[in-house]
Amino acid sequence: METRPERKPAGPPVNEAWPTPWVQLKYFSSQPTLYPAMIAGASPDAKAGDLVAVFDRDRRRFGTGLWNPKARVPLRMLHYGEDAPGEELFDTLLTRALDLRANQLVLDEDTDAYRVVHSDGDGCSGLVVDRFGDTLSVEVHSLGIFQRLGKILPQLHARLGTKRQVISVDDFVARVEGIRFARANDVRTVKIREHGVRYEVNFESGHKTGFFCDQRENRRRLADFVKNRRVLDCCCYTGGFAITAKVLGGAGDVTAVDLDEEAIAQAKRNANLNQARIEWVHCDAFSFTRQMQRNNTRWPVVVLDPPKFILSREEELEGRRKYEDLNGMGMNVLESGGLLVTCSCSGLIDMEGFEQLITRAAYRLGKRLQFLDRSGAGADHPVMANCPESRYLKVVWARVW
Repeated sequence: METRPERKPAGPPVNEAWPTPWVQLKYFSSQPTLYPAMIAGASPDAKAGDLVAVFDRDRRRFGTGLWNPKARVPLRMLHYGEDAPGEELFDTLLTRALDLRANQLVLDEDTDAYRVVHSDGDGCSGLVVDRFGDTLSVEVHSLGIFQRLGKILPQLHARLGTKRQVISVDDFVARVEGIRFARANDVRTVKIREHGVRYEVNFESGHKTGFFCDQRENRRRLADFVKNRRVLDCCCYTGGFAITAKVLGGAGDVTAVDLDEEAIAQAKRNANLNQARIEWVHCDAFSFTRQMQRNNTRWPVVVLDPPKFILSREEELEGRRKYEDLNGMGMNVLESGGLLVTCSCSGLIDMEGFEQLITRAAYRLGKRLQFLDRSGAGADHPVMANCPESRYLKVVWARVW
């Protein structure tokens, strides 16, 4: 009687000498963030925060990553290949990230505010670091990264010449990652420069790392379009587009609108730093543009830079509707042939999908739309080829009539 060969178990046999701690994948994935359904097993000694050897389903060495079995993302890949780096891997990743900013982009010539480490975009999943003057603003999304900040931060300070740091961990992230973190930052504000424009970054009231340096090159580019023209900046936050338009672009009257009262207060302080006269309006962008439409008030340049409207898949339809509605309202207060600069920072919508929403808003209003260009975050926010969805910021430049 013919017997079938015994099927090999999914995990490694007991006598196979794998370096510990190890994790084995159930399915192949090029993604840097691997979820529980993709994990076949882990060695008994693999602890939360460990740097682990990663093997694929065929028991070949796949790479090296950070392990946290109870986290929403239990495995974060940091290295791919058969070699077996140890803790020195973090030195390699940080050196590579710093080399890009200092030696290739040479950012210090134009600004002292830029992204130093861009999480998966720099192969350092779970770590975001922005430099603001002499201060590093650090966002942590991984227990393994949090445990190594004592080594990571001195290395960054030494290379960048910075002295202070502000560390933030989202409450939800801290809970699911098991990070015990007590906020004790003694840095409240810092002043920065960007293409000759000055800003004050407030770490207590600011969103994310305190200032959106991802829009740096888009702010600078806007200045080329606004000479002596009136500008409306909706969802202005702390005034980046509005102040750059006035100071660098020589814009005429600039009106900037935001619902966040603290952001408007900070924007006024930033305008004072640059002796820029801007009309600040504390109001919801939807309500403001509707009122301006009723008043028959129009601008030759309109900037729309709203907060993230799509936070999860469950909110996607509602978020898309908000983007379409806001762009429609923006077009309604734009002069015929005027420039629309519209942005989305929602990672769950790609550039093509965003353009489709803008197009639908234009056609719904019977307007013609001419795309001039599309852009995104600056090169200090790189995107790894195995994680294209991290290209979150989308900016569309268009004429409407």
